[in-house]
Amino acid sequence: MSAADAQRYARYDDRLAEPREDEAALELELGHVLMDIVRTTWQDEGRALRAVHAKSHALLEAEVEVPVLPPELAQGVFATPARYRAVMRLSTTPGDLLPDRVSTPRGIALRLLEVPGERLDGAHHLRSQDFLLVNAPRFNAPDGHAFLRGLRLLAKTTDRVPRTKQLVSAFARGAERTLESLGGESSALKMMGGQLPVHPLGGTYFTQVPHRFGDHIARLQLVPATPVMQALADRQVDLADDDALRAALIGHFAGDGAVWELRAQLCTSLEEMPVEDASAEWDTDLSPYRTIATVRVPAQTAWSEARSAVIDDGMGFSPWLGVEAHRPLGQIMRLRRRTYERSQAFREDRMGPFVTGCPFATLHDAGSRDLDGSSPSVVTPHRPEAT
Repeated sequence: MSAADAQRYARYDDRLAEPREDEAALELELGHVLMDIVRTTWQDEGRALRAVHAKSHALLEAEVEVPVLPPELAQGVFATPARYRAVMRLSTTPGDLLPDRVSTPRGIALRLLEVPGERLDGAHHLRSQDFLLVNAPRFNAPDGHAFLRGLRLLAKTTDRVPRTKQLVSAFARGAERTLESLGGESSALKMMGGQLPVHPLGGTYFTQVPHRFGDHIARLQLVPATPVMQALADRQVDLADDDALRAALIGHFAGDGAVWELRAQLCTSLEEMPVEDASAEWDTDLSPYRTIATVRVPAQTAWSEARSAVIDDGMGFSPWLGVEAHRPLGQIMRLRRRTYERSQAFREDRMGPFVTGCPFATLHDAGSRDLDGSSPSVVTPHRPEAT
C-alpha cells in the first residue's frame, strides 16, 4: 500500500470506543425494555426467545473463503488467506414468533468458527467471530435515545393479537410499495410490517453500523453472487402460509446452494463517514464496498426441528462475540453489548448452556437427523497456505 493509500483511510483509534456520559443509564433502560420482550415471550411460548430476531427461517452450514487481499483489506480475521467453517441464521426482526404475513425486515447472523486473534472481553469462551447484518444500508435511529423510543413502541406490540398485526402489515406494505415506486423507502414502514415480501436470498445485507477493521474502520455488506440469487431480488413470496419464508428457503436449499460476497467499506473520513451516527449512510463514491471473502452454502436441509433446537435455542449471536480487531463501534453497538448479554443469560438460565463450538458437529455427535432423514453434513476446515 502506497503512502497515499495509507493516508486515504481513517485510522482506528481507541478513543473511538469510549462511551458517552449518559450511556450507562441509557443502557440500563434499554435493557429493561428488551427484557420485558423476552419475559413476555417466555410466558407465551414456554421458550426463552431472543428479544429481537426471534424467528428463524434458515439455519445453514457455510464456508467462508478469504483470498489474498491488499494490505488495507487484509485485516483481522481477513489478514491471511483462509477457509473458515461458518454458521448462518436467517431471521426477521420481531421478538415474538409471528406469521410471515406480518412482513418485517430480514437479518442474517454470520458466525465464522475457529478464527485467530485476541478476543474481546466477554468472548474468551469462544473462538469465533460474529457479524450481524440486515437488509437495509443504515440503522433506523441515529443514536441510543432515538432507538429506545422506537423500541418502546415495538415492545408494546409484543403479545398483541396477530390478526391486528397482519392488517397493519398489509397496510404498511401497500404504503411502502407506493413509496418505492416513486424512488423512496421508509424504514419506519418496514418496521411496522411494510417490508415487501421479496425472497430473502435476493437481498443485500449490511452491518449498518461500523466495526473496527484492524488498523481501519469499516461497515460490511453481504451481496448475492449467483445469477439464481440475483434473479430473486424482485421475486415476491406468497405469504399465505405462516412460515412462507422458511418454506421458500427450504425449497431452494433442497436442490441448490447459495454464494454471497462479503464486502467491506472502509471509512475515509470521520466527518463524512461518522461512527456515532448510526443512521448516516456512508457515501460509496467516497469509498466503495470491496470484496473481502466469499460465503458458500451447499444444498442442505435449511431448517429442521433438530437444527432449531441447537441453533435457535442453544446459541446466541452478538457483534461483541469476536476479536478485538473487529471491535463494534458507535453508541448503538456499545448499547448492544450488555443488553445482548442479559438476554442471552436469561435464555441460558432457562434453556441450558449455549453451544460454544460448531452446532453441526453437535448435531452429528448426538446422532440427530434432519427432517429429510439425512444426517447433517460437516464442513472439514481447511486453511490454505498464503500465496
